[in-house]
Amino acid sequence: MKNAGEGSRETTAGSAVASGLPAEAPVDGQTGEAEGHRGTRNRVARSILDHGPSTAADLAERLELTPAAVRRHLDALVAEGIVEPREKRVYGSRSRGRPAKAFALTDCGRDAFYQAYDQLAEDALRWIAQAAGGGRMGDAAVAAFARARVAAQMEKYRPRIEALPPEQRARALAEALTEDGYAATTRGAHASSAGEQLCQHHCPVAHTAERFPQLCEAEAEVFSRLLGTHVQRLATIAHGDGVCTTFVPRPTKQATTAATTETAAKSGRNPA
Repeated sequence: MKNAGEGSRETTAGSAVASGLPAEAPVDGQTGEAEGHRGTRNRVARSILDHGPSTAADLAERLELTPAAVRRHLDALVAEGIVEPREKRVYGSRSRGRPAKAFALTDCGRDAFYQAYDQLAEDALRWIAQAAGGGRMGDAAVAAFARARVAAQMEKYRPRIEALPPEQRARALAEALTEDGYAATTRGAHASSAGEQLCQHHCPVAHTAERFPQLCEAEAEVFSRLLGTHVQRLATIAHGDGVCTTFVPRPTKQATTAATTETAAKSGRNPA
């Protein structure tokens, strides 16, 4: 028969496994405290997943914790291999002093959240490539599949995006992607750029995309068609970056006018 302490330890480990992150072994008499630490640690990791590489100050403000508490949890997550420190990118002129470290999820950390079907997807794409004859023909077959898959996914976004003016479409796309598990956001690029960045902080098929970059390429192509402008992929999780980042140019006056006319024509209204 298990004693009460053993039951509590199993509950703690079970909660950690359910959250996808490694279990933390509690000290005698400190099971409740250990569960609290693990819960907060999961919130820290989840915030990095949702918002991309973050400094301790970013996380403290976002989670309403003290910077000291956040640093303790980050130290533990680094020791577990869930997150890793990186030098934070600085746009424009750099201020004096040492730049703050940004913490990003490792591959292990991403695996802990959601990537259970990566191997199946990779096996299927490899079969498609081989069935098409391998080589360039195989690559072309995988690219065709990737475009069809992403296009089908994006088709359900089309009505809500095309109903909006061009300057609101990137944000609407980010919201739709988030609903499908990509934890996407938009943000203004640095001051000299005429556009914004669409950031996907999570990719369910990141490991498969490492082997088959056609998945990333097809996604960018479909983004362009959906948003009605040429977009530029700046970074991808599959390539080792912390976030999939796509630059979306600010719509021109001509594009805005054309989009308004098209929307009005579809709704049967007179654009004038």
